[in-house]
Amino acid sequence: MKNKGFTFINVLGLALGLATCLLIVFYVFDELSYDRYNTKADRVFRLNYEIKFGGVQNPYAIAPPPAAAALKADFPEVEQVARFRNRGGNKVKKGTQNIQEDRMVYADNSIFDVFTLPVISGNTATALKDPHTVVITEDIAKKYFGNTNAVGQVLTFNDTSQFKVTAVIKNIPQQSHFHFQFFMSMPTIAESRENGWLGNNFNTYILLRPGADYKSLAAKLPEFLHRHATAQLQAALHMDFAAFEKSGSYLKLTLIPLKNIHLQSAMLDEFEPNGNIAYVYIFSAIAIFILLIACVNFMNLSTARSANRAREVGVRKVLGSPRKHLVAQFLTESIIVTLVGAVIAVFAAWAFLPLFNQLSGKELTVTTQIVSWLVPALFIIIIVIGCLAGSYPALFLSAFRPIDVLKGKLAAGFKGGTLRSVLVVFQFAISIFLIIGTLVIYNQLKYIQNKDLGYNRDHILIVKNVWTLGNGANAFKQEIKQLPGVQNATLSNSLPTDNGNDNTRSFFKNQVIDQKGAVLSHEWDVDEDYISTLGIKMVAGRNFSRDMATDSSAVIVNEAFAKLFGYSHPVDQFVYAPANNELTKTIKLHIIGVMKDFNFKSLRENVPPLLINLAPNMGVLSIHIKTADIPGLLAQVKDKWKGVSSNQQFNYSFMDQEFDAIYRSEQRMGAISMAFTSLAIIIACLGLFGLAAYSAEQRTKEIGIRKVLGANVSDIVNMLSKDFIKLVIIAIVIATPIAWWAMQKWLQSFAYRQNMQWWVVALAGFGAIVIAFITISSQSVKAALSNPVNSIKSE
Repeated sequence: MKNKGFTFINVLGLALGLATCLLIVFYVFDELSYDRYNTKADRVFRLNYEIKFGGVQNPYAIAPPPAAAALKADFPEVEQVARFRNRGGNKVKKGTQNIQEDRMVYADNSIFDVFTLPVISGNTATALKDPHTVVITEDIAKKYFGNTNAVGQVLTFNDTSQFKVTAVIKNIPQQSHFHFQFFMSMPTIAESRENGWLGNNFNTYILLRPGADYKSLAAKLPEFLHRHATAQLQAALHMDFAAFEKSGSYLKLTLIPLKNIHLQSAMLDEFEPNGNIAYVYIFSAIAIFILLIACVNFMNLSTARSANRAREVGVRKVLGSPRKHLVAQFLTESIIVTLVGAVIAVFAAWAFLPLFNQLSGKELTVTTQIVSWLVPALFIIIIVIGCLAGSYPALFLSAFRPIDVLKGKLAAGFKGGTLRSVLVVFQFAISIFLIIGTLVIYNQLKYIQNKDLGYNRDHILIVKNVWTLGNGANAFKQEIKQLPGVQNATLSNSLPTDNGNDNTRSFFKNQVIDQKGAVLSHEWDVDEDYISTLGIKMVAGRNFSRDMATDSSAVIVNEAFAKLFGYSHPVDQFVYAPANNELTKTIKLHIIGVMKDFNFKSLRENVPPLLINLAPNMGVLSIHIKTADIPGLLAQVKDKWKGVSSNQQFNYSFMDQEFDAIYRSEQRMGAISMAFTSLAIIIACLGLFGLAAYSAEQRTKEIGIRKVLGANVSDIVNMLSKDFIKLVIIAIVIATPIAWWAMQKWLQSFAYRQNMQWWVVALAGFGAIVIAFITISSQSVKAALSNPVNSIKSE
């Protein structure tokens, strides 16, 4: 109560630091908890398929169709296997309306032995054994049937296929790497019974027996793949695995633990975009840094006030207080202040959780599980921080000789303080590091937003699921092209912003399949308006034409494809593509044009090879609009849709929004980093404010004497500020090279990146100095303007 200002700064700084730390802990805990709801999670692993062929290396989260059964048959340590086959969504009939559902997957019945999918009704032991059966989640059961008693009901997909509901399960937890709502029986699709080892489409999971070592199994996978796939490789490429690998190519099967998928896997054909372990490390470090800054404030202000407590200690000792009582007193005071800060922090974190959820894209809630570890963790934090902050005054002051203290011999020693200087440098070094990091992230995101990607993503309206129109899709496209404000339109199965455009195929120079000169390339089906609608530039040859019948076997490739094939003049050359998974037949394709490379993958990657076919694919309709009245045009497109398909949902998006979604994790990271950096600076400035106030208080008489001798306000402000500014400059010198190195590492994860600029460091350093000076000046000016008579009259 005697030192309300210092106590307030201490409590506020600790509360802000602990609240920020708690929010980050919630985030990290959520990221690390993915897939751990599965009771057998420690024994579940996903089989991956890595290919290097034709100069291109691709890791896939999928495996060949027969791999699962062969693994179970060949290795006794494999207890069970399960496969998913993701073919995208379907239209589901509800009354007279067809509703697009995208969370659909074909699955083996054994998924219920591998994953924890609690059943509400039905029998999961046999639920997916028969063709045309489906297991649905409770939300879907309520959506289509009004309750969860849906077993025996029938769902109609795409107006043609009927699936019988055999079980209803609980909703998939949020912390899962897949969130399907319809699990359709694998026997429904003939593809599940194929025996091709050179193709892969099935997400395959393995449940090991208790005590089995997955690394030991992983070491056996090369021999396993060679044993099963050699005959097919020999028939296709006329070579065995030894010769294949000697040429620089390879096929590999690998394993990844189920619990690592969300944070450590970013392969092609993932079910959903995963998280990133790097962000978990970064945010954990930020949490520790901010907590340290708050603790440093506490320690600084506690040590700064030590001089004022010295006489109190002397008097107490003279009156008989033993040292252990004095130590206990200081530590108790410190722990009580920490406790108050922690209580405020808990309520602050709870209040700001909805805002943090918006920033992070999470749905974090305070659950009993979180409370169970939060309470003991907070108790430990309170004791540790309280003891650390109170240790200096407790141990140092309690050791004073009363006679020296009461004579005033020690008072002068508190005007300096090497420890406090070191701690201030530490605080501001962290703050400057965070400022530089935030500026670099912001610059990279701005670079991504403004980079010329090689195609036009602005004013492109995407109408989805046009395939439901059947043969009427092209007529719908022609009607849309006639609307005022529509510049062009195109039907295709893939777009540059489509995360599902991972369809790849091998292409060869000769009709006889030979891996020399082969290229593993992305392949899209488009129409003749695709290139002009998206503004893709041609560097050679021509576009597709409906008037030329030969274009049915024509293809256009990008520069990356032509370069890998070694063609200096690729137009009018031919490439050959496999006609089946066994690579025993080929089809001949005529290259009629070359596109300029455009970024259809993340800017983290170089542009991969791409080949586009002229094919009547009706996945999506992309409309290039040129009008100021976008809502009006959108209403007209919707009316046209209803005219040709009154019972189908109208789903749309804009390409620039889908592009932004690709970099949503980076955008969220930027926003969170900016928020946390601001908090770190505020907490550091709180401590600096307190130290400046203390410094001015300690030098009151000196300031009074200087003013009497003619010093003006600016002289006093400079005198009080320069020592602190020196410390900030030292912090800049320490933090700059570390921040430069760390952010260069982060930028290297992007194939296309903005180089770090000198002005980023200069701006961060200058900003830190300005912030520190403003903080200090508020106290310095107050001291400089005080009446010197009041400060020196006692002398």
